[in-house]
Amino acid sequence: TRRPATTAPMASQQASGLVTDTFFLDDFAMRQWDDPNYGGTKIDFDKAAFVARVHDAHKSGESPLVDGYAPFCKHVFVRNFVPGTKVGAVEITPDNEHLLRSGYSARSDAELPVLTRWFPQEKMHVPDATWLDVILYSREQLELERAAVPSKQARPPLPDAPWGIISVKGQTVDYECPMTPITIMRNALGKEEGGSGVPIDRDAYAKSVEYHRRHAPLVKGDSPNGE
Repeated sequence: TRRPATTAPMASQQASGLVTDTFFLDDFAMRQWDDPNYGGTKIDFDKAAFVARVHDAHKSGESPLVDGYAPFCKHVFVRNFVPGTKVGAVEITPDNEHLLRSGYSARSDAELPVLTRWFPQEKMHVPDATWLDVILYSREQLELERAAVPSKQARPPLPDAPWGIISVKGQTVDYECPMTPITIMRNALGKEEGGSGVPIDRDAYAKSVEYHRRHAPLVKGDSPNGE
């Protein structure tokens, strides 16, 4: 069942359908809908309907929770139901490497810009996504990260649902692709710098480098707002 609006601080979000009894759409994921320069998978789908589809896929047993890189992180792999959604990154080849661009960008005003690289989407042939990797953080972890960043402390309270959708990756596989090396480093820097506080796992970092030295994200605008 989808939880109705109950308390005043969360009423607007719940009334808009962005909350079920299991999931809610976290502010961090909104940029994939709202930011034209987002570097990765862009979502052109009603937000409430998206949360409802993920909820239904999970409750049906088709898309169980899959463990992520830490106990507070889970994944739900859902067959792509968003028409026109493309993969968020493509392989770098001798034929397209001349199209790569680079520059400094940050995911939010609270984070420091980092050097990244990307492909301009309009110059690339981009495959359709067949799977969506819906990445979840526990409500408790999101509360801890909010408390560590002053600019986030004035936001309305989080909904009561246990899992927040923080990111969606369009893919052609139904398993987790490695997060970027800078994300692993940022996580190790701590919550004050926009990370999760999880120390670097050197084996996971090596796998990330191996994957991302061969892949780059896609951006529709002139430059990405973070990875």
